[in-house]
Amino acid sequence: MAVYRFKISFEDYDDVVREIDIKSNQTFKDLHFFFLKQIGYDPEKPSSFYVSNDQWIKNEELAYLPTQRKIDNGVALMENSRLSRFIDDPHQKFYYVYNFDKPYELHVELIKILDNDATKEFPSLFKAIGEAPKIIVPFMSPDDDFDADDADELDDNDMTLASDDELDSLNTDTEVDDGDNDEEGGDEEDEFSNEFSDDDYDDRD
Repeated sequence: MAVYRFKISFEDYDDVVREIDIKSNQTFKDLHFFFLKQIGYDPEKPSSFYVSNDQWIKNEELAYLPTQRKIDNGVALMENSRLSRFIDDPHQKFYYVYNFDKPYELHVELIKILDNDATKEFPSLFKAIGEAPKIIVPFMSPDDDFDADDADELDDNDMTLASDDELDSLNTDTEVDDGDNDEEGGDEEDEFSNEFSDDDYDDRD
């Protein structure tokens, strides 16, 4: 059984490289999960390898978590696809798309074929260069975390209730205000009544 050494690099970050040794009878899902573990990405995202040529032109697709449309079209699944079935060239290339929702494009190239070493566990990391780009998580305002359930957690002891004396004081103030309003209303009534007094009508006669 052979061991493949793949060089995986980001298309837009070519200074970030991982070289991985993996058995020829292992699957593309094994390669997918191991590589993403090395760079700290979540493997449970819809992703695909594409068999490609030296110009990185995409051909047959090998998918993980494919859409229903791809399933209906008979797409090959990573977990069912052994690496050896798709190696036709000693420098075989695969175009690799991680997370179609927010995709990263990568290049996967077979750079060496080794004899199996029974003392080693595969896949294994042979070389790591550079730090993978950080995945940006959408910012969430602290206010977004508050919902109706949070209201139930408020302590009633934190709420200050008005005393009876304070309530009486409020009622007294309200009565005074009502009286002032009545007085003002009365003044307005007197003002208008004086303006249109009976004497004015008598003068017109």
